[in-house]
Amino acid sequence: MDLNKLREILKDARAFRLKQIKKAVFQDLIENWDQISTLPKNLREQLDKDCPISELKEEKTLTSKDDQATKILFKLNDGSKVESVLMRHLEERITVCVSSQAGCSIGCKFCATGLQGLKRNLSSGEIVDQILFFARLLKKTNEKVSSVVFMGMGEPFLNYDNVLEAIKTLNDKDGFNLGARHISISTAGIIEGIEKLNNEKLQVNLAVSLHAPDDELRTELMPINKVYPIKKLLAAVDDYIKKTGRKVMFEYLMIDGVNDSPEQAEALGKLLVHSLLFGNQKNFSQPDQRYYFVNLISFNSTGHSEFKPSPGWKIKNFKQVLDNMGVDVTQRYRFGREIKAACGQLAGEN
Repeated sequence: MDLNKLREILKDARAFRLKQIKKAVFQDLIENWDQISTLPKNLREQLDKDCPISELKEEKTLTSKDDQATKILFKLNDGSKVESVLMRHLEERITVCVSSQAGCSIGCKFCATGLQGLKRNLSSGEIVDQILFFARLLKKTNEKVSSVVFMGMGEPFLNYDNVLEAIKTLNDKDGFNLGARHISISTAGIIEGIEKLNNEKLQVNLAVSLHAPDDELRTELMPINKVYPIKKLLAAVDDYIKKTGRKVMFEYLMIDGVNDSPEQAEALGKLLVHSLLFGNQKNFSQPDQRYYFVNLISFNSTGHSEFKPSPGWKIKNFKQVLDNMGVDVTQRYRFGREIKAACGQLAGEN
C-alpha cells in the first residue's frame, strides 16, 4: 500500500481517519477495504480504486519439507518479480526475509540475484507489502511476524530512502509496531549507507557482508570491494559503532577451497581483533564488551556457480580458530535450501 497516496486521499478527511485506517491495515491485517465497515462507502470505493491494499501479486509459493521455510514469488505492477521468505525458527520466532530491489547491481559471484543485474528499486509500499502478506497469512494460525531482515534480493543501501521509510512504517506504534531491534539491514559494504544510518534515531541491527579476510579475494568474490575496500569499510563500521553503541554482525560465506582455510580464519581474526575497528577499546563505552561478531554461513548452491559449500569439518575448524582468538562467532542455520530460499539463492524467477 502506498502510504503517501493514502495521505493524499485523506488530506481533507478528519484527522482520526488515517489512524483508523493504519490500525485496520497494519494491526487488524484486513485484506480489502470493505472490511473497514466504519468507513463511508464512497471512501472505501476510492481507496479500492486509487490505493489498493497490496501492490503485489502472488505468483508461486514453495514450502520446505520441514515447514520451516516458505518462499513466495511476487509479481509487481510493472511485471518485475521478487522473492520473499518466511522462516520459522526452532524457538518459535518467525522472521520475514524481505527484498528491497528487483535484481541487484552489486554482482557478487556467489549470489543468484546478482546474476540478473538491477531492474529497479522497490517502493517503500512494495517492501512493506511483503511483510504484510506474511502477517495476514500468519494471522490465520494466530501467529505473528517476530522480526524482519533486509537480506533478500537487492542492496538495501542502494535504495536507502525507500528502505528507511519502510522501516519507519514497520516501527510506527500506530502502524505495524515492530521494534527496531527486531529489524536487520544487511549490506555488501556501501559506506555512504552506513554513514547515513549513523544519524538515524532507529536501533536497527547492521550486518556487513565480508566473506574474505583480504582485499584481493574479496574483490574477486565481490567486485564492490574495488570501491569500498576492507580498510575503509571497517573504518566506517568503527565510526558506526562509536556513534550508536550497536553491535555489528559480519557475515562470512564458507566456500570450499576458496575462503575456508585455517590460515584464512587466522587472517580474519587478526583483521578484526587488531584492526582500527577494535584495537582501541578505550574509545567505547564498555571496553570489555565486543561490539561485533562473525556469522558463518554455509554456501548455498545457485545452480550457476562453480563454488561448493565448505564441508562441516572445515567450518568447525574455521570457527575454532576464531574462538581461540577471542572472536565472537556463530554459525547460521540453513533454511529452505531445497526450495532455493536460502542465503544467496533468491532470484525472482520460477
